[in-house]
Amino acid sequence: MIVDDHPIFRKGLAQLINEEDDMAVCAEAETVFDAQKMIAKTRPDMLIVDISLKDASGLELVKYMRERNVKIPVLVLSMHEESEYAERAMKAGAQGFIMKQEMTNNVISAIRRVLSGKNYLSENMLDSILERIGDVDKNAPEDPVRRLSNRELEVFGMIGRGIKNGEIASRLNVSVKTVGTYRENIKKKLNARNSGQLMKMAIEWNKKINME
Repeated sequence: MIVDDHPIFRKGLAQLINEEDDMAVCAEAETVFDAQKMIAKTRPDMLIVDISLKDASGLELVKYMRERNVKIPVLVLSMHEESEYAERAMKAGAQGFIMKQEMTNNVISAIRRVLSGKNYLSENMLDSILERIGDVDKNAPEDPVRRLSNRELEVFGMIGRGIKNGEIASRLNVSVKTVGTYRENIKKKLNARNSGQLMKMAIEWNKKINME
């Protein structure tokens, strides 16, 4: 089952999967709400879930399933940088994370690995996690960005890319007022004094994750 709010992308991914002799896409959904209903009806063997959906973060769907003990493996597939989102996806209960840029070359092998009961991450991400485990400094300060919720992190990333409130609201299918609330929450969590400092922090964070 594919959960993604871009019809053209869903069609392309479904075509890749349906070309396999032993796989077929049994359902598609655009929102977390629709996915929750379809999961109960179709009972798929696996879910492929995008992070950015119309009504909520796809990671909220992953958490929803785990809280209700729905034991269907999940591969999170997203445009977002894996250096930040892959770890969040796995902590939420997903079995794998793959960036959409990898889709053509690696998505089928990622799907097969997850279906076989194993986890999937790119080699670069595995190396990054292992390096971080080896370099743990208990006295090092916590990265304040990790305090952000999944939705706040999406907004923070878009702020750093220079996307205005109206466009953020459109992409997330929320009101501009709600985006303003997210911004205020982010400022508080990151101890940003004003919008200018928040923008600077967001730009620097985007540069950092794109370099990793």
